Formats: sequence, C-alpha cells, structure tokens
Amino acid sequence: MKIESICAAASLLCLMSCNMENPLLTESPYLYGAPQFDKIKNEHYVPAFKTAIAEAKAEIDAIVSNPEAPDFENTIEALEFSGRTLDRVSSIFYNLMEADTNDEMQAIAEEISPAMTEYSMYVSLNKPLFERVKAVYRKKDSLGLEQDQMRLLEETYLSFARNGANLSDADKEIYSKYAEELSLAQLQFSKNILAATNAFTLHITDSSDLAGLPGYVVDMAAMYAKEKGLDGWAVTLDYPSFGPFMKYSENRDLRKEVYTAYMTRSVGGEYDNTETVRKIVDLRIKMSELLGYDTYADYALENKMAKTPATVNAFLEELLKPTLPFAKKDVKEIFDFAKAHGFEDEELRSWDFSYWSEKYREARYDLNEEQLKPYFRLEQCIDAVFDLANRLYGLTFTEIDDVPVYHKDVKVYDVKDENGRHMALFYADFFPRAGKSSGAWMTSFREQCIYKGVEERPFVSIVTNFTKPTENAPSLLTHGEFTTFLHEFGHSLHGILAEGRYSSLTGTSVPHDFVELPSQIMENWAFEPEYLDTFAKDYRTGEVIPDSLITKIAASKNYLAAYEQIGQIRYGIMDMAWHTLKELPEENTVDFEKKTVAALTMLPSIPGAAFSPSFSHIFAGGYAAGYYSYKWAEVLEADAFSLFKEKGIFDREVAASFRDNILSKGNSEDVAVLYRNFRGHDPQPEALLKKLGIVEK
Repeated sequence: MKIESICAAASLLCLMSCNMENPLLTESPYLYGAPQFDKIKNEHYVPAFKTAIAEAKAEIDAIVSNPEAPDFENTIEALEFSGRTLDRVSSIFYNLMEADTNDEMQAIAEEISPAMTEYSMYVSLNKPLFERVKAVYRKKDSLGLEQDQMRLLEETYLSFARNGANLSDADKEIYSKYAEELSLAQLQFSKNILAATNAFTLHITDSSDLAGLPGYVVDMAAMYAKEKGLDGWAVTLDYPSFGPFMKYSENRDLRKEVYTAYMTRSVGGEYDNTETVRKIVDLRIKMSELLGYDTYADYALENKMAKTPATVNAFLEELLKPTLPFAKKDVKEIFDFAKAHGFEDEELRSWDFSYWSEKYREARYDLNEEQLKPYFRLEQCIDAVFDLANRLYGLTFTEIDDVPVYHKDVKVYDVKDENGRHMALFYADFFPRAGKSSGAWMTSFREQCIYKGVEERPFVSIVTNFTKPTENAPSLLTHGEFTTFLHEFGHSLHGILAEGRYSSLTGTSVPHDFVELPSQIMENWAFEPEYLDTFAKDYRTGEVIPDSLITKIAASKNYLAAYEQIGQIRYGIMDMAWHTLKELPEENTVDFEKKTVAALTMLPSIPGAAFSPSFSHIFAGGYAAGYYSYKWAEVLEADAFSLFKEKGIFDREVAASFRDNILSKGNSEDVAVLYRNFRGHDPQPEALLKKLGIVEK
C-alpha cells in the first residue's frame, strides 16, 4: 500500500473515532432508521461533513485502485453506491437549510461549500475513474444489462462528460474554480432572499387600516405582531400574509407599500442580489463554454425532454401567441369592473390587480375565499389528500409519534400499501416561520434504493407555508392553498411509490420537464365535485359544502387562466433569456429584465423592481434553463388527466397504469417512452389550451 493511502486511511480512522457519538454518523435506533433530529445539533454538521467526505473519497479511491478489469458491478454500481454517508448528512443539512435555518447554519453552509465542491470535482474530474467508466461504456452492448442497468451506465457516462471529465488538466482546474464560485454565489442568493423577506414588516396600529381584511387575515396579522413583540397588527412578505393582504386590503397606499417591498426584495440595499444574478449567469456562461456548449441552456437541456433551446422557445411561443389576446382581455375586464365600481385612475397598477380581480371574481361567480375557507380546515384537508391516495393507489397514512422531528410543527406518517408493505416515512411541515424559505416544496431525507440486497424505502417530506391556527380559528386553507397541497403531494407520491435498485434513477430523479407531471395532475382533483363532496365540511357546523359552492368552484376554475399563463410564460422567457446569453448584457439586471419581458408585461412596471433577484427557481433551485418545464408538464398532465375524466376520477385501472408507467419508474427509461406507455400517444399543447379555455369560439 502506498504511503499516501496509509495516511488517508489513518486520517479517516481518526475522523471516525472522533465522531462516534455524532447522530449524523451513527446508526439510528428509530423506526426504519429515521433521522435522529432530536439529537442533531449545529455543532455536529462540520465534523460529519468532514468524515463523510473522507469516507466518500476513500470509496472512490477503492474503485480506482481495484486491480480487476472494470465491469458494471465493480465500477458503475460501486460508484452509484459510494458516498452514502455523505448523501445522508447532506440531505439532512440542506433540507433543514430551507425549512428551519438560522445564522449559524448559513455560516456552516458557506464553510463547507468549498469542501463539497472540491469533493464533487474529485469525482467528476477523476481521470482514472472516468477511464474505468469509459471502459465499461464502450462495451455496453455486449454486457447483457437489464433496462435500469443500461440506463444507469448511460447516465453515469453522460454525467462525467457533462461535468468536465473530458477537459484537459488545466481546464479542469479552471472548471473546479468556477464550480466553487458558483456554489457560493447560489448560497448567497438564497441567503439574501430570506434576509430581505424577513427584514420587512408593515406595522399597523390604526384599526382603520385593516378595512376590507377578512377576520382570519386580521387574526393572523395580530399573531404575527405578537410573535414580533409588537402592538397591533403586522403584515410580512411571507405569502400567507402578503397574498391575502394584497387581495383584500382597501388601503391602496398600504397595498402599494407592501407590493413594492415584495417586488424589490434583494434589489439594492443590504441584501442586494442584482450583482449576484450577474455573477451566477457569468459563471454558467464560462462553465458551459468550457464544456463545449454554445450556451448554458444548450448544456442544461441536453438531457431533458425538450433537448434544445430552440424547442423550448418554440414551445413558449406556441403557447404565447394564442394566450396573449385572452390575457389582455382578462386585464381589460378587471379594469372595466374597477372603473364601474369607483376606481378613478387611468390604469390599474400591480398593487391594484389582486384586489380588483378578487372583487370581480366575487361578483362574477358570487364566490369568495371567506365563504370557502371554513370548508378547508387543514386537518380535514390532510385526511382528504390521504384518502385520495388510498382510493387511487391503496395507500394508508398513519401518524406516529415515536420518530423525532426537526421542529414541533412537523408531523410524521408511516405509509403502507394495501398489502401492509411499508412504503415510506412521510414528514409534513405546514406552517411559516422566520427560518423557513417561502413557497412550498417536496423533498426527501432518503431516497428509495436496494443496497446489498436490502431495500431502503424513502423518507419523503412536504414543506408549505399555510396559514397558521390563531387564537380564534384553526388553520383554514384557501382553495388555492389546498390546490398547492395536492400539487406537492403529487411530488410526494412520486417519491413514495418509487421502485428500483438505484436512487439516482428512482422517484423524482427525472428530467425537470417531466418531474412536474405527477404534481400538476393532482391539482385537477381540487376542482372535481365528486371529490370535494367527500370531505369539504364546515368545521363549525359539520355541514357538507353546498352543491352551489362546488358548482361555483368548478365554474371559476379558469378565471384569469390566460393572465396567469402569461405570467408563467414570462418567467420561462426570462429564464431562457438569461441562459442563452454568450456574454453578460451591458444593461444592469433590472433593465435587462425590463427589456426582455416588456411585451409580456400586462400592467405598468414599478421603477427599480425586478423578479430576477428573487427568482430562486433558476438562480438557486436547480431550474436554470428549466422554468419552461412547468408549462411543458401542464401539457402532459392536461392530456394525462383526460384519461381519468374519461374512465372516472377514482378509476383504479387508470391509477394503476399511471403508477406502473410513471410514478414507480423514475428515470429508469426514457421518460418520453414512459409517457407513451401510459397514454398511448405524445401530448400536444392544444390539450392545455383547451383545458384552460384559451381557444377561439
């Protein structure tokens, strides 16, 4: 054994002995090996990362130094299962960074970022390791591999090529430097958004400034003020506070103040992201150019369903052209309604639209959220979502209290199928707090796989920012929040129902323009009377939601559909504009955005405002050159759900096919093939336009 190997082994043994009591590294005594959240402290992270990285490097070294000829098992599978300890530590830390962070954790993230990037480069730029991978890849057709094995081999080879393995030694050093800088810049981007969001509070002390706000919004504002040690009421930029305030407040000046604060988050000031955006884009340009791609979008789309920027741009244009006239009509209808009801300005502003569109919705459909919220108590919604999973897929969710959680608000469920087989642990974290990012998402603390002949079922987590219970009312969801719940639960089902040998190919480990299909298809049930009838009851009286309200929900389903679709297309076009650049634009971030989306801006813009500096999806969330995928997946789900509508929304045969061909398969086969296996044909954009009512009559 070489002296270097002896030293490395000794160092690893030392690190391991120093971490014997580290709950991130020791075997969990809890059910199914659940994370030891009750024992994990901030001081455990850095030692755990150091140990896990050293262990992972030793596993890579063992593959490289294996004297046997490279084959699928000793190289491709060995690589797939390397770094398991690091995966465990990383999944816990980075998930909590989004769901329950603090200043110390953010400092830890910055401290470990260089080491994590260096490890990533240690693998992806490892020449002898890549030589072994290439040796197996060259003879792939003669190995007699099964479908998932061939897929793993192809994805592994492509991953190396896409991460610089074919670069010269000098270029590898440059690439590593760029990758480290990019990682730190993305961390800074997220940190700035969270800080900017938390920094703003509208403090209300005069009750007259509450005019128009429903009781639940007032109660929530009082609770926020109490949490902040303030008298009166407080409005924040967290969406459960921001959204209802913009929708109901009669005080136009305060709406303007709150909206402007929201749209200028991280634009200038202490938490500025405008230069961070340019830095991230510049680094991506340099990295993709180094790898031989024309633009970052060419790089990002290579292994997606869309494949090329031209395809994405054509797709967005195909939706934009018929949608834009309908969107302009939507805005005109709201403006005309506002003018007829006392609005005196010559044009609607952004801080007016939500308010007047809600007024118009109430008038047009005789429907408002205050009517609906009593029927959507969170606990009832949880039961209803679980019941839907049972009716479709035979799953049961049993709440358990002997598994630790990372915050007192989190609930844990043991998920079993109809045969009693354990499928997953499901963590649910519903309410906003200071250390939690805004929005809603699904993630995992452990992915499904089969390791050394033993199956490991996943630990799936759903994180939202729903309205918290107040002193006067339980947590009541808006219909929109319930739809969001179903969306994220669809992602969760993708993880829960995963079946396969390799975690890199199971669950949600699929192309971004496919991953939203399982989530977006679930939203459809939020508008189905046959489903709403089963659970929507007034929490105060037990009265089932009247048929008249269900009819109104269904009738209002496509309200402002064109306007909202233009908003999504606008995000997609902005994303592609940033990531098809070959050099940074002369304009600053705000001006470049304004120029790019000028034709899609339905309302007058706010001077100095921009959404790019808070566009986490593309600058910190993995959707760079991929935001179009939400609309791409909507086309898929519109076509897919039409089969449920044809056969029955609870049809077990259709559900079984969706499970077998989509949810359980992950990325074990080309996803376009998986979709055709389910639906029998390729989807067309017309399916979405028809669903949204964006068709000429």
